[in-house]
Amino acid sequence: MTKLRLLALDIDGTLVNSRDELTSDTRDALHRARASGWRLALVTGRRYRRALPLAEALGIDAPLVTASGALIKHPADDHRTLHRAELTPEVLEATLAVIGRQGYEAVVYSDSYHEGFDFYCPRSDVVQPELAEYLRKNAGWERILPELMTRPPTGVFAGFAIGTRAAMHELANALQAAVPGQLYTHVIRSPMYAGYMCEISRAGSTKWSGIRHLADEWGIADADIVAVGDDVNDIPMIEGAGLGIAMGNAVDELKEVADYIAPSHDDEGLAEVVRLLLAGELESHRKVR
Repeated sequence: MTKLRLLALDIDGTLVNSRDELTSDTRDALHRARASGWRLALVTGRRYRRALPLAEALGIDAPLVTASGALIKHPADDHRTLHRAELTPEVLEATLAVIGRQGYEAVVYSDSYHEGFDFYCPRSDVVQPELAEYLRKNAGWERILPELMTRPPTGVFAGFAIGTRAAMHELANALQAAVPGQLYTHVIRSPMYAGYMCEISRAGSTKWSGIRHLADEWGIADADIVAVGDDVNDIPMIEGAGLGIAMGNAVDELKEVADYIAPSHDDEGLAEVVRLLLAGELESHRKVR
């Protein structure tokens, strides 16, 4: 086997602990990995702006894979966009129509970092508690567009509705039935919010497709990639990487497809992963290609 070369890291539940902290042990371990020749890549469901501080704290000068693979931007190159998986107007309009019929309002992401906002929403005075919490915690980064649900803007590459877990799974099923084969959907709960998100992006746009975009540029094969994550949107990269690692706090669906299960994010699991990688102790867990 060739040498493992790229370490692709989820953020929430993996890089940071349950208190949203990047611990000194984890930071130091990743610095050792870089000093040993590893490339590091952050691959997250977060918006680009929310991933930036962690990239800066770690000194990562590589592009950031954000919105679960739908947007890749390079902080060191004036935040240049390398990849944006836009939804077609027809698919976006059909998606928003389903969300509206299910009784929800959508938030859609825009590639507008330099303009000082990240997403569109129809209004700020919402009654639904889960969406109200999201807008309150992200106040200042929105652009109000009252006609969003019927006349969305161009350039949208991802979005979500938020509610209870059961309702969001029902919405995901309705979306897949309405626009079959056109969307990548998953239901996930960010530790920042009480509600569950039904996240939406273009079919084929996943964390793994984002990693492959970078790996192709760097000449790195699938077999030489290690991916670490904890939730359902990490499944494509855990399955695709030469070594897919689930955190101890990961959802069962992810653990079932992982090659190795690390300690939890509250037990310095990522630091332990790095220790084992540098010692060559995870080679036997790599997929046979």
